Parts: sequence; C-alpha cells; structure tokens
Amino acid sequence: MTNGKKYGTGMYGGCFNPLHLGHLECIIRAAGLCRELFIVISWRNHESDVPLRVKIRWVHSLTRHLGNVKIIPLEDRLTRKEDYTEDLWLEDARKIRKQIGKPLDAVFCGSDYDETSFWNTCYEEADFVVFPRNRYNSTAIRSDVFGHWDWMPQAVRAWYVKKVLIIGGESSGKSTLTINLAHYYRTVYLEEVGRELSELSGTDVWMLPEDFTRILLEHKNRELLLAEQANKVLFIDTDCLITRFFMDFLGDEERSGDIAGAASGAGGTETAGTAAGNRLLADAIAVLNSYDLILFLEPDVEWVQDGDRSGVIAADRRKYSDMIKELYSARGFNFEVISGDYNSRFDRAVSLVSRMLASC
Repeated sequence: MTNGKKYGTGMYGGCFNPLHLGHLECIIRAAGLCRELFIVISWRNHESDVPLRVKIRWVHSLTRHLGNVKIIPLEDRLTRKEDYTEDLWLEDARKIRKQIGKPLDAVFCGSDYDETSFWNTCYEEADFVVFPRNRYNSTAIRSDVFGHWDWMPQAVRAWYVKKVLIIGGESSGKSTLTINLAHYYRTVYLEEVGRELSELSGTDVWMLPEDFTRILLEHKNRELLLAEQANKVLFIDTDCLITRFFMDFLGDEERSGDIAGAASGAGGTETAGTAAGNRLLADAIAVLNSYDLILFLEPDVEWVQDGDRSGVIAADRRKYSDMIKELYSARGFNFEVISGDYNSRFDRAVSLVSRMLASC
C-alpha cells in the first residue's frame, strides 16, 4: 500500500454521545493505518442525543490536521440497538457503502465490540480490526459529566461548559467576584468588555454610538471563544443587557442636559440611527443568550470611584439597581440575589455554583 499504509480505505463508526479519549485514540490509530478513513457518526433526533452538527464539529476539529479523514452521518431509526433486525443492519451497511463509493478494506472498532457486532457481520469483505478502549465509556460520562471531565477532549468539553453571569449596578463588586470565582474553580472568565472601550474618548460621557456596537459584538465573540477553553464553568462579568442599560442611561443624561450641549448636536440622524440599531442589537443578542446561573449583586457594599463611574448612579444606587433587575426580569431571565459584605457574597456564590455543578 502506498505511503506506508496497510489499508487503502477504512471505516470507524460510533454514536460519539459524547466523543471521548477512547474514540479519539481509535481514530488516530485507524487513520495511521489507512490512506483514507471514513468516520461514520450515528445520530438520533432525540433530546438524549448530542445534535449531529455538534458531533460533526467534534470529529472535524479533532481530525482535520490528519488530512485523510472524511465524515459520514448515519441516522439511527430506532432508540435501542437491541431492536435492530439483521435486515435493518444490512440496509444501513448498503447506505454506508454507497456513500464511500469504493471497496472497503478495513473496519475498525474499539474493544467494546466483538466479532458478532454490526461492524463486522455486515462488512465481511473487510478486515475487522479491534483496538483496546481502556476505561473510557460514553454511558459513564452521560451519568456524571464533570466526574469524568478528564475523559473528554477539550473540543468536546465546550459543549458541557456551564455559564454563570454576574450582574448588578456600578460598584457592586461584579468584577471582583467574577475573578475570585474563576480562580477558585480554576477556570477562565470574561471580563467586562465595555470598561476598556468606554474610555476611548477619555470618559463614557463622550462615547460614540459605534463604541456600543463594538462592546456588544466583542463581548459575545469573546464569550464563545472562552467557552472553548473553560474548565467546567465560565464566569461572565455583565452582558448585553447591562450595556443596554448604560446606553439608555447615557442617552437620558444627554437629553437632560447633564452632558455638555455640544454632545446633543454631534452626529445628527446617523448617530440617532446607530443608537437605535444598538438597542435592537442588544435585544437580539439577549434572545440568543442563555445562562445556567445568574447572580445579581445588590448595591450594599461601599461605593468605590473606580475610573469614571457615574455620580448620578452613586446618589441613588438602589433606583438604578432595580432598573437593571427589571431589564432582566422583563426578558424572562431568572437570577439569584446576593447581598452582604464581600466574604458573604463569595460564600453564597460558591454555594450556588457548586450546587449547580453537582447536579450535572
């Protein structure tokens, strides 16, 4: 066989629900023995099954560097493998052969399959090659995902990462708690993107409407990227609705005359249009967002003037805190309210996060 490969065309299949290190090791070994390897992904349109598109993304991301792997989806029409008849197995084999479109030289399996399996009896023309699968098991992972976290490649873990959002008014300790929790759970966190971008003009008073566009889009993009790196849980400092609150707050300030008069004349209809579009963008991202836990911090710690925080908000922290609560409640987001000193907040947050992780 050319290129030092033992086989021309090989096949390895599974449900990959989820894909674990045992699967990955078999794929690596099979790809090393074939000029071309077809991965057959079995899938069902059922809530207990990881969606097909996610499974394809897993296999592709873990094999694209190999250069000789192709993916074939195969729908499971029955819930239990035990209910399949020989005729159904043979029909599936015909479908797979048709998609491969060339003679099959080898079928690879993990040692959880034996000579009586579908992968052997339906492909008599091919060598049946069994790799040891060690201790890895998808059923065990599904029963306790975080207890078997080390059994999954990083690309697969991202599907199971829990997201914890931390919200509240200015100077309520959001950033401090976010970082403390991330360190405590040995994971990554998403810092408040708006803090950096709001200072492009020296103060948030003079922000351009397009600055809010950047905040909204960059925050969501960073969330997606960090979820791929997180260790079981990702902590998020504020989101699009907090940005939406400040867009409204700064707009109200400007209209009330608290901002220098020059601000009201700058930008014209283009500025007004961008501001309206940003509100729509924030609302659209809120529809896309989902969190496993939301922590709302009450404004009962000491006010700290960090940077350019608003004196208007400082003068009536409860009012603006309640406005943020209403913003989330009106959109159907439930949250746990946390109050007290910094240690009490940390203890309560750890209790809630640990309970959430234990239930998975």
